[in-house]
Amino acid sequence: MNKDALLYPLRNPHETTHDSALWNWAQNSVVGQRSQLQQPQSEAALQQLLRDTEGKVRVIGSRLSPGRMLCVQPDDLLLDLSALTGVLAHDEHSVTFAAGTLLQDIFDTLTTMDRMLGCSPGVIAVQTLAGAMASGTHGQGLGQSSLADEALRLRMVLADGSVRELQRGEDDFPAALTSLGALGIVTAVTLRTRPFRIFSCHKFAASADTLEQDLLTWNREHEFSKAWWFVDDNLMHVWNADQASAADAQAWHDNQREVVEHSDDADSSLNDTIDQTLAHMHRDTQIHGKGGKQFRTVTRFRDFTDITGDIYQLFCRGIAVPQINVEIAVPLANTPRAIERIKAWYAEKHPHMHYPIILRCTGPSDAWMSPAHQQESCFFGFVVYYADDGSLSQEGLHFLTQVEKLLAAEGGRPHWGKYYDPQRYPWREIYPQWDAFRAVRQRFDPQHRFSNDYLTALFD
Repeated sequence: MNKDALLYPLRNPHETTHDSALWNWAQNSVVGQRSQLQQPQSEAALQQLLRDTEGKVRVIGSRLSPGRMLCVQPDDLLLDLSALTGVLAHDEHSVTFAAGTLLQDIFDTLTTMDRMLGCSPGVIAVQTLAGAMASGTHGQGLGQSSLADEALRLRMVLADGSVRELQRGEDDFPAALTSLGALGIVTAVTLRTRPFRIFSCHKFAASADTLEQDLLTWNREHEFSKAWWFVDDNLMHVWNADQASAADAQAWHDNQREVVEHSDDADSSLNDTIDQTLAHMHRDTQIHGKGGKQFRTVTRFRDFTDITGDIYQLFCRGIAVPQINVEIAVPLANTPRAIERIKAWYAEKHPHMHYPIILRCTGPSDAWMSPAHQQESCFFGFVVYYADDGSLSQEGLHFLTQVEKLLAAEGGRPHWGKYYDPQRYPWREIYPQWDAFRAVRQRFDPQHRFSNDYLTALFD
């Protein structure tokens, strides 16, 4: 099998519900057999299961990650923690959730409490809490970092069935925040909360001529900023969000706490660019007509309507479509140079653009294995959607490969829950606590029961 097929596997486009094999969500990888899947109904049942069994163990979460993160050998276990959900405890400043709770349920629960997390959400809310933390899920805004950084306490079942509780301030806590599932099975997380706030988001188009400086300015001057870079036409679609004015917040409450749309300025400056992007996607995916969720992710870039709502209504708006998604976190100090390098490479090679580059910046993370550990970072995101027959645009994949090279050379760290080439990264150089994490792993799981071929290649 060639390298591209390993890094960017083709998708099985057929129904797998009755298949004996268990596939990941994108259906591009078999992670095991359904007969290997266990669904403990409580933490106590999970403890007993670990005591009564041998072999490797991986938790499947929502199966959104690449299959290599989840897959096990035929005699090993796959665990589904979907029975471990809901609120376990709460006080004025925090809420404890069972680890299998979906992010959308967390956001809804906090909203009913008039509370919110201190971090911006990712775009997809069907992840489980523990899975999102373990893979480094993040949003945008330099004043916050990843979801894991909002944890105050973790409860974890170890390989022998014992329970370990960790809390912020303990030596091992930063290792457990983003663990890749390599230390134990998280069963509960206490998240700190903040008073509920409403935000207004301003959308606009801009030239990318001065993106190197503009990106930093947008992120320094606004609480949350997200941008999409249409490299072909050197244009940007930008969202900047800040706390809403009293009048806008009142309008949101008067609208039954639903999103308020302000007047649309009918900006058509991106229309030709969007039409061109849609034409590329139609060609790449072999899908004709206007149907398909992946096309809605592009057509909405025509919309420059400013909106007011809560942070989840504004930013948790992803459309889940099977795709190859590469996301690399570059130190913010290196980001202007990274943008310059992409511009120079594009000017020389004119690579095929399947989808705009997504730009989100975050503050530094406490988690040892977070791509934003100890440094403000810009996450460069790249997407190639699958065709109806499960194939992928080879030009699109070539773009992913080449741009990953550029960003790895700028000290980039890949998002653990997405696709990347592990051979491109000098792990010890880019992660200062790499060996410290390995030492914690050895103490927590000396037999490496919570491992698989993917983690063995990384850490052993």
